Amino acid sequence: MARFRTRLAMLGSAAALAVGALVPTQFAGAQPAAAAEERQWVALGDSYTAGVVRAAGDTFEVPRDGCERTDRSYPQVIDRDLGGLFELTNVSCGAATIENVTDTPQNPIGRHLPPFSEDPDYPFPAVPPQSEAVGADTDVITVGAGGNSLGFAEFLTKCAQLGGENEGKGTPCKDALAAEVPDRLQAVRHDYDRMLAVLHERAPHAKILAVGYPTVIPRDASKCSFGDLTKFGTITQGDLAWLRQDVLEPLNKTIDDSTGTQDAASFVNLYTSSQNHSVCDDSKWVEGFVTLPDQLSFVHPNALGHRNAADHVEEAMLSTLS
Repeated sequence: MARFRTRLAMLGSAAALAVGALVPTQFAGAQPAAAAEERQWVALGDSYTAGVVRAAGDTFEVPRDGCERTDRSYPQVIDRDLGGLFELTNVSCGAATIENVTDTPQNPIGRHLPPFSEDPDYPFPAVPPQSEAVGADTDVITVGAGGNSLGFAEFLTKCAQLGGENEGKGTPCKDALAAEVPDRLQAVRHDYDRMLAVLHERAPHAKILAVGYPTVIPRDASKCSFGDLTKFGTITQGDLAWLRQDVLEPLNKTIDDSTGTQDAASFVNLYTSSQNHSVCDDSKWVEGFVTLPDQLSFVHPNALGHRNAADHVEEAMLSTLS
């Protein structure tokens, strides 16, 4: 963190000196024509990028398109932090799959999750594939996707159901679903490789920053009280340990491995820095199934989690300037 802040301050000072040297004295009080100097940045991804839940801020787009981008999500935080260094186009969207980033239109759901919540603006028109926002003039692409292609929400729902039926005992979800995980991860790898190829084709000079997922489940699953909806509800501790070890950690490795095949791509690791801030930690950066008093959050980062993501993504973005 300190290294990042120092680097940002140095860049800001250098930028100020450069502007001072280039702008004639008589125009010193005028608005500098700095827009041409901004690097074009496109933010792509799913709900872990868009924000979606109220714990990650307020939606700000009028009219709403159902993607639920929030003002404390990490792309918006970075946009405020870095000022005129990058010009942001944020087309991330809640519930997006890798295919929705690559070439498949998406029908956003907003906050329409019956029977838990009804969205008065639902249904929303389809939004185009996110890659269409990328072009030859794009300098930096950040992308956070893969969880929905893997089916993580399905795992959570099924594990909660089976855990409740088994009264918190054993590993009923692992027993039912473990055999599917290798094929699902292989499909994620295939889709991710293809997505990176499409993004590189559309923006051959851009640096692609693949943003991984944070720590969601603690190493010590006993921190997660059974039945507590502010944590993982009725998912058993045994199944939580399985989800961490065999589903979420391999998902991050799959994304990391995919970026390793691309010279223009690199992986942004959020997992290590967030290890003591899981859903079940006292200082949580990811909310559980609900956020008190009555907000459905269904295991999504809060504003603190997005602040941490912003710090790491910012550092990676600034490295593209050198």
